[in-house]
This record gives sequence, structure tokens and C-alpha cells, in this order.
Amino acid sequence: MRIIFYLIAFFALSGSAIAQGAKVSSPVELARQADKLKPGQWVWAPEIAPKGPLLVYVDLSKQLATIYRNGVRIGVSTVSTGKPGHETPTGVFTILQKDADHRSNIYNNAPMPFQQRLTWGGVALHAGGLPGYPESHGCVHLPYNFARELFRTTELGATVVVAGNAAHPVSTGLGEVLAPAVAETDALAPAGTYWAPERAPWGPVTIILSRTDQQAVVLRNGVEIGRSAIQIPNQNESTHVLTLTKTADGQTEWIYAGIAGHTAEAGASLDEAVRNHVNIPKDFYSKVSAILQPGTTLLVTQSPLNSGSTGEKLTILSGEKAPS
Repeated sequence: MRIIFYLIAFFALSGSAIAQGAKVSSPVELARQADKLKPGQWVWAPEIAPKGPLLVYVDLSKQLATIYRNGVRIGVSTVSTGKPGHETPTGVFTILQKDADHRSNIYNNAPMPFQQRLTWGGVALHAGGLPGYPESHGCVHLPYNFARELFRTTELGATVVVAGNAAHPVSTGLGEVLAPAVAETDALAPAGTYWAPERAPWGPVTIILSRTDQQAVVLRNGVEIGRSAIQIPNQNESTHVLTLTKTADGQTEWIYAGIAGHTAEAGASLDEAVRNHVNIPKDFYSKVSAILQPGTTLLVTQSPLNSGSTGEKLTILSGEKAPS
């Protein structure tokens, strides 16, 4: 009976997506397939970048999940995220737990195959229904076979960025890409600036730059370890993601992840002229630079970080502790 039940759950969750996945072997073919995905479809090409740090980017506006390894796009899948009243939170998360045969302890013991937990409050990546619009209770539903491939590829602590607005799908323009640069002086107000790396001595590093709050936040292993005022132009609402990678000659450089609305950026290196658009206090920047390593993620967002800001707050939930 147990085997029969899982077979029923398998077909109920994956539906037609079983036959709608595509494995390709080149960036060109991946891009061609990704541009025409329909609900339940996905494309997967891990051999394009066989090694390096992994980043999962979930675009609520496009209802797409894009997987990057070492800054290179290796997979794209349609998703279904939270419905009104149960919205999927935006923010930067780390994978806290993996369970291939998980069952919900909130929603009637419902199966959640290949679950990868983002918060202890119930938000996760897992195989689920894909009707072509947001219909989950906050989780990110993936096609069954894609969820299995992703589950096999990720490790605990991998970075997951959730951005966009499921209620208002929009296509952002290319806009101006921003990245940090060292200020000539420490003229920025020091109020609220701190550096406490001992809060998380190890783990993946993520830097968030908020145009609304004019602040930078540094996370390590999902725990906030630093924050500083910055000066960043606030001329557009574009979201950009960059990954720090190592070049063939051993140097490091920031590489753009070609997220929805910015696919032309994919794989491009950060230009020095662009770096100069952002000022960060020199002392704070030096401390952050000391912990940067390949795989570090940089998120530039319009979303505010502070509860006192106007607009939709960017939730940073990945540092939650497991319930005791």
C-alpha cells in the first residue's frame, strides 16, 4: 500500500511535467529552451558549469526559478509560489534542511517530495502543483523531476534569493547595474554601522544593497554579521544578482547572473566604472573584503530592509534557528 500511495502522489504532483523536462548540453540550447517554457516545464544542463558555488534565484514576477553555478546559468524551471494571503516571502535564504520524503506538519501531512527548507516557519522548495499561477501556501513548487535534480545538486547552506512580486508581474528594464566601491573618506554617517563576524564564523556570504534604505547588509551562513550606511543611486527599481567567481589565472571577479529582465548580462564581468556608482565607508568595505570568497552573492534591490521604511519589506529569514 505504501508503494501505491507514493506512486499516486508522484503522478499527482508531477503531472505532465514528467514528459516536459529537457536536458541540454550547451548554453545556447539552454537559453533557447528557457525562453519558451510553459507551466510545468523545465530545462537542465549542469555540465555547462560542473563545479563551483550554487545560487538559486526565484523570480516571483516571472514564476521562474533559475539555477546558477559559478555564475553560469545551468537550469531554469517554471514554479508556483504563494497565493494571496500566503505569499512567498522575498529575501535571501540558505537551505536549512533537506528531506527527499518530507511531509507537511502544517497541512494535513501532505507530501512535499525533495523538500529543501528555507525557513523553519514552513517555507521550502519542493515538488508540487504547477497550474501556471501562484497557488501554494508560501512554498516554491517545482516540477517533480526538476525538484529531484536540484535536490541532488544542492548542499546545505546554498544561497536562495527570492525577489519580485507575484501579484504584479512586470518586466524590468536593463537599468543601471550597481556594485560596491570604496569611498575616499568615511563621511557617511556611522549610526547603525557595526561588524560582528563572530556571530557566524563560517558559511556562504551574501551582501545585500538596498536602494530604498541606502544600506548594505552582510550575511554569513544566513546570519547578519554586519551593516552600514551607503550611498547608492536610487534611479530605478531593477534587481541585480552577482556572484564572485575565480578566473583561470586565479584572480576573482564579479559575474552577473542573468536574471529575468537582465538576461543580456549573464556571464558578464563587473565593469570598474560601474563600481564607482556606490560609496561604502572604507573601514567597513575593508572588513567585508577580507571575508569574500568565490561563491559570495551580491543582491542589489529596491526592497527596504527596515521595518520603518515604506514599501514591501525584504525579509531576511535564513538565519532562523531550528525550533527547540
